[in-house]
Amino acid sequence: MANISNSEIIAITGTSGFIGTRLLSLLSGDNIRLLVRSLDSDSCYEQIECDLESGNISDDCFFEVSTVFHLAGVAHDVRDASKIKHLYQRVNTDATVQLAKLAVESGVKRFVFVSSVKSGGNSISGRCINEIDQGKPEGIYGETKREAELKLLKIGKESGMHVSIVRPSLVYGPNVKGNLQLMLSAIDKGWFPPLPETGNKRSMIHVDDLVRALLLVANDDRANGEIFIATDGAPHSSREIYDAMCKISRRPASKWSVPKILFDMISLLSPRIKYKVDKLLGDECYSSAKLEALGFKAQKTLKDMNETSF
Repeated sequence: MANISNSEIIAITGTSGFIGTRLLSLLSGDNIRLLVRSLDSDSCYEQIECDLESGNISDDCFFEVSTVFHLAGVAHDVRDASKIKHLYQRVNTDATVQLAKLAVESGVKRFVFVSSVKSGGNSISGRCINEIDQGKPEGIYGETKREAELKLLKIGKESGMHVSIVRPSLVYGPNVKGNLQLMLSAIDKGWFPPLPETGNKRSMIHVDDLVRALLLVANDDRANGEIFIATDGAPHSSREIYDAMCKISRRPASKWSVPKILFDMISLLSPRIKYKVDKLLGDECYSSAKLEALGFKAQKTLKDMNETSF
């Protein structure tokens, strides 16, 4: 098993994001190099300006770097995804390949890419899917992440560079972003509807556990050339998520709930509404058994949504 020593330089993209900030807090040291869109004069870390959208990436950004954690990407842009497909393609796929090729040229030993479960396709009702269950990637986001995965694995195989890919399920934790943040805000304001208990299964992972998974696949030779789904190992129902967020907001969870039949009726109004209802109450279950076989074990559960451990 390989290990990242304190003397080796670690390069990270996406450190201003939800996951990146937690990874950076764990790796704090003078051997960190940040690839950033704009330089921060207050930062204590070495920085290299790097614009993934334009492809303006310095040829020597990985000079003397041993390990790269590539977290930056375009996820949930509020604009119509079909109208900005070029942005997803440029950042999620093209820039990732560009970085990997520069890493090979610079002699980087390990390259860890944060992808998404969306790259594996839609979940299958009634069971938790794994890495073998590769379907059509979900949306432009999933498509561009999957394309990047395939090209990265090819680069790794041809060059000998250790390439590992992690597909996080829905990530939760302090200062969470995206849909979970919107849900938490709505509950805090008192206008989010009490969800029914439908027994659906949704996989999630605490951001700190995800960071541990990234370090694990970087350090374990068995992870070379592999894709791993990351979850906390305990699927949650939408009602359980609702109850947990009520506790964080210090609001009592409602003892009543909106009947599921009402959600079913609303979903008939349009395909767009049906999609949102399915996302809210449907299954999105994934298995992290492959990652657990390397020794990974989540230390956080949904009740720890607002806690950190570093």
